[in-house]
Amino acid sequence: MTSDEILMDAEERMEKAVSVLSNNLAGIRTGRANPGLVDSIKVEVYGSFTPLKQLASIGTPEPQQILIRPYDAGTIKEIEKAIVAGDLGLNPQNDGRVIRLNVPPLSTEVRKKMVGRIKELSEEAKVSIRNIRRDANKAADQSEKDNELTEDDRDRCKEQVQELTKKFESTVNDSAKAREAEVLEA
Repeated sequence: MTSDEILMDAEERMEKAVSVLSNNLAGIRTGRANPGLVDSIKVEVYGSFTPLKQLASIGTPEPQQILIRPYDAGTIKEIEKAIVAGDLGLNPQNDGRVIRLNVPPLSTEVRKKMVGRIKELSEEAKVSIRNIRRDANKAADQSEKDNELTEDDRDRCKEQVQELTKKFESTVNDSAKAREAEVLEA
């Protein structure tokens, strides 16, 4: 592999790690209603599991409420069951056409748990990024052994991989701090 290929591969994989973190952070509850809380819920309809966002429009008409409007009214019971089974701590209220989820304010204890979960998720993302760095450095060493890279090129490649690692770890830290601030905000 050339150093450009190694760097491109590492960067793509690090971007995916940050993307996974963003999706996971979106599912963490804050004191405010957020459609991301229910995005990951899978509903069993028509014999298979389907993401909720493909079965209904999800909105937040009020800061403390999520409104789910199914495209097919026949799926409302299945959606309601999936929300209850999703263990979000939210009680669905079904009026036959829409489901309302009232998001209660978080207690201090729950907020601390959420912040702890954010830290866990961000640490997992950082570990993933560091593993990608290790893989890229191994690829650079192997390319040097295979005489595809010179020693100087290998060292330059490793420096660039380290810069990428710092950049993406910084992105992870920024995302985690922003989400912690949202959770801790009263």
